[in-house]
Amino acid sequence: MNSNDKGAVAELEIATAAVKLGIPVFKPLNEHSRADLILELGDQLMRVQCKWGRLSASRDVVIAVLRTSHYTPRGQVCRTYDEREIDLIGVYCGELDRSFLLPASRCACKQCIYLRLTPSRNRQQVCINLAEDFAFDGAVAQLARASRWQREGQGFESPQLHSPDPQSATATVSADACRDGFGSWIDRVAAGEDVIVTRRGKPMIRLTAAAPASAPVVVPPRVIAAAPPPAPAVTPRPAPAVAPPRAPQSGTAAVASLFPPAAANGSA
Repeated sequence: MNSNDKGAVAELEIATAAVKLGIPVFKPLNEHSRADLILELGDQLMRVQCKWGRLSASRDVVIAVLRTSHYTPRGQVCRTYDEREIDLIGVYCGELDRSFLLPASRCACKQCIYLRLTPSRNRQQVCINLAEDFAFDGAVAQLARASRWQREGQGFESPQLHSPDPQSATATVSADACRDGFGSWIDRVAAGEDVIVTRRGKPMIRLTAAAPASAPVVVPPRVIAAAPPPAPAVTPRPAPAVAPPRAPQSGTAAVASLFPPAAANGSA
């Protein structure tokens, strides 16, 4: 089969899987749109892009190519998908005859998606997609049960949503296993799941998501009294002028000053 036939088969198989689960399926009238199907899940309409998945050489990974390409006078143009164009990615693997459903957030701006059928040989648990987490029937059940579809988190929704009893949402892991897959356990805790770490079978610590930030404390504005007006400047009055003391004179000069000389025409 060529790529067009594989795409048509994948679209048909995914629509058939949805109809078997009682989900209304709609198809756009025009071709070459970004969404191949529209699924009615509760009160929401989900845009689905269907892709063909193939097995890897080791037959433990399903690989689906997400990019599209077309030729223009300027050459080949390749595009990827983002969350503004589609809501879900449906993958059908013909060799397994199985369908998978992934949120668009897992596939945004990616050229390929890899779904692992078995755990990785190097025990990696972070930044991988397990195929069982995105099985078509399980993913649809989560979307139907969720009050609103959460784009973040592991898979589609918080693990607590599956458990009517909050205590059943608590997972237990040994200290060695928690150390080896610490990133994966942190992701589960961030999604809302409580994790108890044990050592030699005894509970040691409990991992839980941080409590939401408390409301900010409102500090009343400070009332600052107006400063009193400055006192008027006082200009000091100048001191009165004082005549400098006269230098002392001799006796003859003092007497002469008391008795001025007689006029030139007077008698002695």
